[in-house]
Amino acid sequence: MPEPLPFNARAARTLREKLGMAPGHVAYGMRASFGMAHITPEHVTAWEQGLALPTAEELTALAGALWCAPGELMGRPRTLREHRLARGIPAEDVARGTGLTLEAYHRMEETGQWTGDKRQSAALGSVLGLPARDFIAITGLEDELARLLTEAVSTRWQAHVRAIAKLVAMDRRVLQDPLRSMQQEYQLLMAATLSRGGGTTASGEAGRRYVDEIVDHFWARLPDH
Repeated sequence: MPEPLPFNARAARTLREKLGMAPGHVAYGMRASFGMAHITPEHVTAWEQGLALPTAEELTALAGALWCAPGELMGRPRTLREHRLARGIPAEDVARGTGLTLEAYHRMEETGQWTGDKRQSAALGSVLGLPARDFIAITGLEDELARLLTEAVSTRWQAHVRAIAKLVAMDRRVLQDPLRSMQQEYQLLMAATLSRGGGTTASGEAGRRYVDEIVDHFWARLPDH
């Protein structure tokens, strides 16, 4: 069974109230326009109060009844399935756009493991309109990015900028300042480790922690991606 979708209960209630609708109006819209014959006002109220979570089909119908995109009712998408649902794109369209059979694509959603090749991965990013950060996470490239970033901050970042730019599909010039500042930050941590006054950092714990979180440090410096 798929994991429950992230659901923003406050957003659902706010959108409903802005439309001047009562829970009964929303439930009626879901029944009449989306075939959700089982939905009652109590369902809508329970979702808005955080007492229950809608299924993927219910969330899509709820978004339709509230005249919004499914993503507006979700928290930050994490998985391939959540990104697709947030954009309201049928699985059939993603499978067709990436050159996969529907069965193969469904299997990837169910396992949470994207196994497409480079061409299919590029097509996935295009079909879903994935920002670079989400593309890297979904296609399983975070470990490779972490390796390249670790090498960049611990040696010469200039020698790794090209490979990192290629991996994240970004202009090298955009990455120069972030990589430079990350290297400086890391080197300062390591310098403190080696100094006599390093104190609790003398074990190198601060440097290791920085490396453990290096992908997050990288994306934090690229907020628009």
